[in-house]
Amino acid sequence: MQCHRDQEEFVLRLRGSLPKVCAAVLVVMTVGGVKFVSPERLFGWVAMVILILTLGPLLHGLCLLAEEMLYHSNTRYRGQGLLSHMLPACGLGGQTLLAAVLAGLLLYLAGNPLLDEGQCWKLVFLVSALYALFKSLGVLGPSEVEVSDICETRKMNVAHGLAWSFYLGYLRLVLPRLEDSIRSFHADHKASSPRWGRGSRKLLILIPLDSKVSHKIEDEDDNIHFYDNLPNNEIDRAGVRGRVYKHSVYRVRGEHGKAHLCVVEYATPLLTLYNMSHESSAGFGEPERRQQVLLFYRTLRDILENSLQCRNRYKLILLNGQRAAKCVCVCVCLCRMSRTLWYGTDRLSGFVFPRTALVVNLWSEKRLKMVKNITGFTNVYNDLCIYRGTHKCQMFKSTHKSTHK
Repeated sequence: MQCHRDQEEFVLRLRGSLPKVCAAVLVVMTVGGVKFVSPERLFGWVAMVILILTLGPLLHGLCLLAEEMLYHSNTRYRGQGLLSHMLPACGLGGQTLLAAVLAGLLLYLAGNPLLDEGQCWKLVFLVSALYALFKSLGVLGPSEVEVSDICETRKMNVAHGLAWSFYLGYLRLVLPRLEDSIRSFHADHKASSPRWGRGSRKLLILIPLDSKVSHKIEDEDDNIHFYDNLPNNEIDRAGVRGRVYKHSVYRVRGEHGKAHLCVVEYATPLLTLYNMSHESSAGFGEPERRQQVLLFYRTLRDILENSLQCRNRYKLILLNGQRAAKCVCVCVCLCRMSRTLWYGTDRLSGFVFPRTALVVNLWSEKRLKMVKNITGFTNVYNDLCIYRGTHKCQMFKSTHKSTHK
């Protein structure tokens, strides 16, 4: 599989307030046009329209309330108070009622905008009743964009639940113990295993966009071979005494046949997404699956970034295509370059570079491009290109000499 060049090009962004701005501009233009045509009746028209727009949802809310009271008051609301739970759930909250009352008061004070006063109220109730009908039939239902925005804002997607379950039920338990497991593994395999770099003491979590997860990573690429398992971690969990958690170590062959050991695994919740997309009863197609994978990646990334227990113990790798070895190996190589040899941290990426930048300056363009192709390492690539400059390297070289005097 191939790593995406820049995660921001693929990871779903949170929806902004542009629709609100466009709607506000549209209202200003419309009100300005109405004021130009008939300025003496502007407030009357505005009041009548607001009353129609608020009375329609109120009538639709009454239709919903009838269903909820007759068939769902005990099962869904457990017999709780009508005013405190059922009315707001049906859209009969205080804001809508207040807007309707204020619109009616404004219409009374501003006067009827139509010549015949009876026509105004006929129009108000007729449009409101038709709104309730069309809303109930789904003609005026929310668009897919609106539903998606609601689900993302309220964390109601399948991906949100899977990401939190993966973190709370797995990563938060095993990541704090990962470094001790690697240290114990290294002590047992000191003679036969390559030297572990500090950066490779992380759990590399592969997240393929197509959610196709192989149970054996070595089947994906000939450059990846299973090496051994880390020592088991036994944790009492949900009534199970000594539940076993463990990770697998893989030998990844990179440039010039050089091998690296790293702890790699797929994000197991992707199996759920993949299987759901093949179950007709789940109503979950391939386009929805891809979107949920991206939401899973974004949600898990945000959760882990705010977790003190998991910080600097993981690396999420977003994959696409058919080969994984290049991405994993380059990530390990980059992490190995990030050993704490220099007393400072990179200003953009947060990775700790060697005390002398001469190593970076000697990097080939090919290696720099390999770094650039890793998801989320664009800033690292840009900084490495800067560090390759003569002035920066000389400055870091002088810093290196001064620290050893």
